[in-house]
Amino acid sequence: MITTVQLARLLVLAVILVNGWTDAPNAIATAVGSGALSFRRGVWMAAACNFIGAALACLCFPAVADTVGELASFSDPRAAGAALNAALLSIVLWAVAAWRFGLPTSESHALLAGLSGGALALGPAAAQLNPGAWLRALAGLALSLPAGVLAGRMFRRGLAGRVRRPAAWQRGAAALTALLHGVQDGQKFLALLLLAGGLDGRASQSRLPLALLTAAVMALGTALGGKPIVEKVGTELAALSPAEGLAADLGAGLVLLACSALGLPASTTHAKVSAVCGAGRGADRRVMGQMAGAWILTFPVCGGLAFLLARIMA
Repeated sequence: MITTVQLARLLVLAVILVNGWTDAPNAIATAVGSGALSFRRGVWMAAACNFIGAALACLCFPAVADTVGELASFSDPRAAGAALNAALLSIVLWAVAAWRFGLPTSESHALLAGLSGGALALGPAAAQLNPGAWLRALAGLALSLPAGVLAGRMFRRGLAGRVRRPAAWQRGAAALTALLHGVQDGQKFLALLLLAGGLDGRASQSRLPLALLTAAVMALGTALGGKPIVEKVGTELAALSPAEGLAADLGAGLVLLACSALGLPASTTHAKVSAVCGAGRGADRRVMGQMAGAWILTFPVCGGLAFLLARIMA
């Protein structure tokens, strides 16, 4: 029979795979939508850059993993295992359901909601949420939306008429965005692997092998495609010329880099979508409403799922 620790590790790897499959496509969406990259070429480039970013993240920006790892504390390994497994299952179920409709959801938000729902299900005697870590996490996630819009708009105005061969530059910007996605989300899921490893009493673990495992699984997930999300963000959300797509990529990259440097978990989905809205023309309100609805539902759906699953598993 599979143990709680083994289940936790398998579920973390499943979440990393799903993240690469459903979240990483945001990095190349504008480059594909504007014609700077073909979909298949973009997918392989994003997979390679995600691998590099996730592998290097533990050396460059370890504070993001520390913040995620401190979100909740548990009185015993069994309680931690129940909450973690419930959170991970809720993330997978929600992400796959959203992918079915081509909606880019935030696994970062799903992770926060799942952990909180799982911890609340166990009660204060078994689980405690860390207010300081939660404030840092929520600050990064809340700031990514307005910062993305402002950054996208700033780069659109700054680059207007000043960039020759914008399509070539956009390919480089898309690669940078994919690398920074690997940095951000690689750290979040590295923290979950460390937490899963700690369920069997191992107080300290080497981060580098786990970072490489995270990078490989994320790259594999990215290589699977995620085409509905690329189409939704890159072509349906707003009209983008190569120059405007470049502005959106640079805006999203700036937000992700700043949050990573500050140790704030940020949503690649939110940063990219908001940067597209800031840099693009004629954003489709229907598509924006669909995305906003999915984001709003993420917290209650993932939190509620994790709460129920933790009650069953505890």
